[in-house]
Amino acid sequence: MTTSDVRISEAGLTDKPLLEIRDLAISFKTGSGEVQAVRNAHLTIMPGETVAIVGESGSGKSTTALAAIGLLPGNGRVSGGQILLDGEDISHASEKRMIELRGNTIGMVPQDPMSNLNPVWKIGYQVKETLRANGRPSGPADVAKVLSQAGLPDAERRAKQYPHEFSGGMRQRALIAIGLSCQPRLLIADEPTSALDVTVQRQILDHLETMTSELGTSVLLITHDLGLAAERADKVVVMYRGNVVEAGPSLELLQNPQHPYTQRLVASAPSLASRRIQVAKELGVESDELLAPGEPVVVEPTMTEDVLQIQNLRKVFKLRSGFGKSTDFTAVDDVSFSVKRGTTTAIVGESGSGKSTVAQMVLNLQKPTSGKIVFDGVDTSTLNNKEIFAFRRRVQPIFQDPYGSLDPMYNIFRTIEEPLRTHKIGDKASREKKVRELLDQVALPQSTMQRYPNELSGGQRQRVAIARALALDPEVIICDEAVSALDVLVQAQVLNLLADLQSRLGLTYLFITHDLAVVRQIADHVCVMEKGKLVETGSTDDVFDDPQRDYTKALLHAIPGARLMLPPEVA
Repeated sequence: MTTSDVRISEAGLTDKPLLEIRDLAISFKTGSGEVQAVRNAHLTIMPGETVAIVGESGSGKSTTALAAIGLLPGNGRVSGGQILLDGEDISHASEKRMIELRGNTIGMVPQDPMSNLNPVWKIGYQVKETLRANGRPSGPADVAKVLSQAGLPDAERRAKQYPHEFSGGMRQRALIAIGLSCQPRLLIADEPTSALDVTVQRQILDHLETMTSELGTSVLLITHDLGLAAERADKVVVMYRGNVVEAGPSLELLQNPQHPYTQRLVASAPSLASRRIQVAKELGVESDELLAPGEPVVVEPTMTEDVLQIQNLRKVFKLRSGFGKSTDFTAVDDVSFSVKRGTTTAIVGESGSGKSTVAQMVLNLQKPTSGKIVFDGVDTSTLNNKEIFAFRRRVQPIFQDPYGSLDPMYNIFRTIEEPLRTHKIGDKASREKKVRELLDQVALPQSTMQRYPNELSGGQRQRVAIARALALDPEVIICDEAVSALDVLVQAQVLNLLADLQSRLGLTYLFITHDLAVVRQIADHVCVMEKGKLVETGSTDDVFDDPQRDYTKALLHAIPGARLMLPPEVA
């Protein structure tokens, strides 16, 4: 190859594509025959370029990425087209060749941290294993540097911990550290920041941009957050039902989408919806009218106005420090707020701020060290076992991790039906009818009932978890990152569903989230937590329009994508 064949840019990068996918087709063998999951997909990634693939669950975006790194499931195969890496067709490369490419040439950050971290190995050992397998220095200092670059504080101590000792966000950062450890030329990042709060998300994505500019690393970003994709990627590829329906420069595609599906994605993206809600406010339309039109909730005069009162709540954990000693860690420190019946209160903050610990104490899954939780006028610490059983019918959770919150041995029907059976509600026929109705409410086909969790995507599993929480018709639902795993269209459907149920049934939501764009859409009141303390509280409009604390301002500033919807002269 002559120098005229491959020109070198001023940045030192060639104009030859690093990855080129041409007319890619991917098929899976099933009991009823072969099913085509991807058809005629195409995309090009230049050296140093970030390309994002967006689309709803099942659109084929993760399948396309897995084909590029040779990690399709055993029943999957590339049935057409080419995958060219530096001009080499690797669509049917041998396993030996793919092992040579993985790590130093192609790295990957998978979506689910609990399924991709070995629970019996310390985090540092898992990083060390990756470095050593790819011929990189793997001493303690090298491991700590990799973890630190991925945003983990106190990296030397964290390297000695196990995955179960990390929060969801910290586990995801550990996966990011492993994926970046060998400085690959192409990084496939499959929802790399879906479990992270906005400030750490920004830190991680800034780090990816640093790699792109300094090392020429290309990034293939798989995400359901269109705002994040548009803000962080040079180009966006939109997939729908296995096909690429639109592709182009990110800002151009966002501001002028051509395909009807892309237009729906833009309209549904929560990080962009804040601007839509702001425009509606300027026109005198209330936010809740956009989300759930209908009759206002009528609260009976005999009901207490505050269904939940959190009074001086404190939680201290004992942490092992070696040689039989322990130290105190204050996860929640003197937190007080109230939740009005029929409203949504959001608790926001970074990973480790204590927001999920508050939720666990409200659910009576953790006992407060001090302080009180009053539900409907009753101190929950005084409840006996029978009363706690009745309490849990009235207060239901939707947990963060759709992989860990569903029993893999239960099919979806049994998973959703179990609360009804446990509380002796109805007979078999009425429970089946209820399960079918719940699946309809969360936009899952009724045929899903006979499937198992391992047959569903992450977003589909989370919808099952939401259906299960709704089964008992609770009064209060604690949503712990309940929509973080959903693509934007389903996320919009679920948020609208939650708002509609609230309007019709008078439901109360305590929404634990790191996604302030979602908070702007759905919450009436916001509580901001930092390092276990409640640092700011108020109505959503007050907190977003006039934040008082620098910490709150930093969280708001880190929301991806919102600024891209402003007019070009303003943005």
